[in-house]
Amino acid sequence: MSDPPADSVGNPSVGHAGNPSATHPADLSGVRCVVTGATSGLGAAMADALLAAGATVAFASRPGPRLDDAVAARSSRGLRAVALPVDVRDPVSVASAADDAIARLDGIDLLVNNAGIGMRTVNPRFFDHPMPFFDVTPERFSDVVATNLTGYFLVARAFAPHMAQRHRGRIVNVSINHQTMSRQGFVPYGPSRAGSESLSRIMTEDLRPFGVTVAVLLPGGATDTGMIPESLPDEARHALLRPEIMGPPIVFLASSEADGLTGTRIVASEFDRWLAEFRSGRTG
Repeated sequence: MSDPPADSVGNPSVGHAGNPSATHPADLSGVRCVVTGATSGLGAAMADALLAAGATVAFASRPGPRLDDAVAARSSRGLRAVALPVDVRDPVSVASAADDAIARLDGIDLLVNNAGIGMRTVNPRFFDHPMPFFDVTPERFSDVVATNLTGYFLVARAFAPHMAQRHRGRIVNVSINHQTMSRQGFVPYGPSRAGSESLSRIMTEDLRPFGVTVAVLLPGGATDTGMIPESLPDEARHALLRPEIMGPPIVFLASSEADGLTGTRIVASEFDRWLAEFRSGRTG
């Protein structure tokens, strides 16, 4: 399920923007991005959409053949993809990767916090056999929170000073539906994502004086990624959203049309309607 319409629109604060009536895809030439967890799932879909629009994208992921192959595949097509090895749970690794990305790309305009692990790592059958919270081990709880919440904090913390110093930059934190945050059997995944939304709200206010914007972006329902159990029946799998649904909203958030937009929460499955309302409000 997706969140209610009012929840997707939120209460954004808006500064000046580009042409709200533009109908052509955004041109992101010169826009420098970092996407964590970019080698698969939602991260890969967002990275590909940004690349297709002309942006340069650093694929931030654990080092190894998977990262190397992902970047090589894009680079071979003439896309501006670069590898950024990082462990989002390690403060030293994150700080080093941020310095490397800023130096190699001569600055970062957009950071997408996406790297995460789901309930599958805690309970492989979480869809049909929910595990009560008291059966979750402390080690599994800490593992998910370290990636999904502490990881967002560490990565944003590493890039925010660079953006604040320049008085420009955008941070997008990927999240989930509010329903999932309180769903039976979803400890610790639900609490980790609820925490990241609270973090996003506070980041919005902390960065507002510096002209750095923050947004929350979520698919709007269960999505066909590696977080879904392999045992899911085909009928249910066919009903899943595709990761590519994240493409249009992330390109918008990287574009000049989103200049000054901060504190908003966008549901990708409702993005067309959200964008129409956003444009109508801006032109009316």
